[in-house]
Amino acid sequence: MNIFKKTILTVLASLLVIGNVYADKIKIGTEGAYPPWNSKDASGNLIGFEVELANELCAIMKHECTIVEQDWDGMIPALLMRKFDAIMAGMSITAERQKTITFSQGYADEVASLAVMKGSSLEGVDTPEGVNLTLGGSAVKKALKTLTGALAGKTVCTQTGTIHQNFLESGDVGSVNVRTYKTQDEVNLDLTSGRCDVALAAAVAFTDYADKSGKPVVLVGPTFSGGAFGNGVGVGIRQGGDDAIGKRDAKLLKDFNKAIDKARKQGIISRLAIKHFGFDASM
Repeated sequence: MNIFKKTILTVLASLLVIGNVYADKIKIGTEGAYPPWNSKDASGNLIGFEVELANELCAIMKHECTIVEQDWDGMIPALLMRKFDAIMAGMSITAERQKTITFSQGYADEVASLAVMKGSSLEGVDTPEGVNLTLGGSAVKKALKTLTGALAGKTVCTQTGTIHQNFLESGDVGSVNVRTYKTQDEVNLDLTSGRCDVALAAAVAFTDYADKSGKPVVLVGPTFSGGAFGNGVGVGIRQGGDDAIGKRDAKLLKDFNKAIDKARKQGIISRLAIKHFGFDASM
């Protein structure tokens, strides 16, 4: 009987330790429709760069995490309604979003690009390789002027509620005929079917689609960063407060920042970026 009691006590002690280690269970929201950042496999399982990175960060933080799917246009409202505790969904860190939520430090860079079908008249548009809207300068102004002329009268497709839509509607490239879609998949389909003259999204979203579908989608013009495109992609978290829940959110932000630092130093972010993007997009 004594041996039995000791065994039970040992098991209970072990469970208590495990319970303490993973005491703070958190949910992470992702779209599941923005490859290679996040998507689903044939069985409906969430996969992608951010899904794998989220699991790595949770292991470092010693949090028990569940990754849940959420439509992009309801992502921030769902976070604020506490349907989950953090967002990892290719969400760029922008001043506008920071009015509503807070972000961890950036973990990956997401340059944007225009894309067309091979043979488009826009293939020959003459611009610099990259444009950083935050830096500005004469070269950036010239490139934007060139794009204003090139996009005049064209239908430009993009996902709704994104930095890409914000840029197209900012006036930086004139008055553009913008057509928005709920998902990037819909953007890709209408681009290849000819209902869009050109599309704007993360460059890797187009290259990933072209590689997997075999469709002749090509990038044109410069890559975009800074300004309306934000400062990299980070974990979105509710703004902390003085109550117990607010303090938990503030602690979670610190936990993510520490975990991202560790994952960066250990080469985890670089490894996953190269695996999913084909290059090191880590920050």
